[in-house]
Amino acid sequence: MNIRHIAGLALAVVMLSITVTYAVAGSVLDFTMKDIRGNDVPLSTYRGKVVLIVNVASKCGMTPQYEGLQSLYEKYGDQGFVILGFPANNFAGQEPGTNEEIQQFCRVNYGVTFPMFGKISVKGDDQDPLYAFLTGEKTNPSYSGEIPWNFTKFLIGRDGAVIGRFNPKTVPESEEIVQAVEKALKAGGTAQ
Repeated sequence: MNIRHIAGLALAVVMLSITVTYAVAGSVLDFTMKDIRGNDVPLSTYRGKVVLIVNVASKCGMTPQYEGLQSLYEKYGDQGFVILGFPANNFAGQEPGTNEEIQQFCRVNYGVTFPMFGKISVKGDDQDPLYAFLTGEKTNPSYSGEIPWNFTKFLIGRDGAVIGRFNPKTVPESEEIVQAVEKALKAGGTAQ
């Protein structure tokens, strides 16, 4: 057995595991992720809430968006809205820190109180299954496509369906995001 054969088998196993994950996951809320402290958090915890999922970075020109994200969370959090931050080091090494360093940076510099998760990969061969689901044509046809940069945002409805996607330059306090969040919050169901 040569190295090419072994590498091919390894790739096949990875692709099969991703396929199985997709077959089981019908919604973003079907995933379990590690929070920034390393604890498993079933995203089903957020069922009944409107969720904004954001891939974040500490050393990016858009890092000040943390301030807008925190403001949005404070404004709508008591209405059933939550932001989930997913640090990622996929773009120009702009999130090099450990989970502990990231958590401290966010708390000290931006007063972040919304849930932060462990650092993951949002694109490439090591893409986390959650982001493979969010960006996949088969799993999320209306909002699929590769993550272009830090601070790409996905809006998730109370039922776990992806109902919006915003590019990195669309700031959290933009009219586009605020209106989408308000519309989703009014769209029935009660926050749990």
